[in-house]
Amino acid sequence: MIHLESGGAGEATFLLLHGLGATGAVWKGVCERIEDNDLGRWIVVDLPGHGASDRCELYSIGRFAADLAPLVAADRRLFIVGHSLGAYIGLALASDWFRVRVAGLLGIGPKISWSAADLDGVRELAAKPPRLFATMDEAIDRYRKVSGLDARIAPIELLARGVLHTDQGYRLAADPQAMLVAGAPFSTLARSAACPAILARGERDPMVTLAELGAYCTVAFDMPGCGHNAHVEDSQAVATLCARLMRLD
Repeated sequence: MIHLESGGAGEATFLLLHGLGATGAVWKGVCERIEDNDLGRWIVVDLPGHGASDRCELYSIGRFAADLAPLVAADRRLFIVGHSLGAYIGLALASDWFRVRVAGLLGIGPKISWSAADLDGVRELAAKPPRLFATMDEAIDRYRKVSGLDARIAPIELLARGVLHTDQGYRLAADPQAMLVAGAPFSTLARSAACPAILARGERDPMVTLAELGAYCTVAFDMPGCGHNAHVEDSQAVATLCARLMRLD
């Protein structure tokens, strides 16, 4: 089961895909701007292994794309907006491998370069059991730390479904095994996309440079004043890029 929310109205549909460890709640501001700007419908999911969605036995970019494809296969004018991991999944869906027609893709802040140390750290974290916390507040503090959704940019409602209550205590809702998708070949996915694309990053994002994005896309932007969670920090800037993406179709 994939947790899904939707809203808005119009001919176009925007599928909004969050990053690793987050939930679909991070798109609240963007959903509001899509409606305010009359851009179309929006669909938000918690990716498998995240939030209120079911876990998988094995996580991969292809598995994520295959699980999501039936949700949007009937949409005739589909745009995908993906943050970080979500940008990878969006590129896969845009490949025509999953019987989904994608009219355009906006990828925000995908980490492209993964060092051996990065991947060793991911494997080490994935091998550990979920950390348990005595209180919800402690778990929320941890979720803010690992997601970068600090109180300065993200009110509490954007943390929805990011923490899970169990008989043993509170823990982050994301399955640690989902982290093992890190390091997927961005170049292969970027070449496979069969639709217009825009890549963007917060100008202060330490995870990817504008030059890296520009190597894979002729339409690449810095989002002024933003860090890695640019979609949370400046939802109107994302809506503006969505409108520009629609004009490329």
